[in-house]
Amino acid sequence: MSKYDACPLTYALNIIGGKWRLPILWAIHQSGVIRYNELKRQIEGITNMMLTQSLKELEQYGLVVRTQFPEIPPRVEYRLSDSGKTLIPALKQLAGWGRDMQKLEVAALKKSRAKDWEDADKKFDAMTLRGGL
Repeated sequence: MSKYDACPLTYALNIIGGKWRLPILWAIHQSGVIRYNELKRQIEGITNMMLTQSLKELEQYGLVVRTQFPEIPPRVEYRLSDSGKTLIPALKQLAGWGRDMQKLEVAALKKSRAKDWEDADKKFDAMTLRGGL
């Protein structure tokens, strides 16, 4: 067992990591209880296979509860388990951090572009002074 296998943060990120698990968890959180097709409509680009696989994995980890009703046609609903609900405050904090990082990146990009324009202006001025244009 490596030191990363024993790390609780790495373990947690392995559970919720992947392209589809967070969008699925968030969609279920926002709906409270949601049926499969409604969940699929809310997650743009996910295939039936990936949604089914991800839901099974989230259920195995104890984050999602699947309830099948003995009806015809069959009805299946998904909701967050108590364990899944405890994850939501951490996801909200992580989303806030991500929003802050996006703002910093945009500010840095604007600053970089401003510097590029400033450098271009200086080159243009230097060329004009030398009679290059």
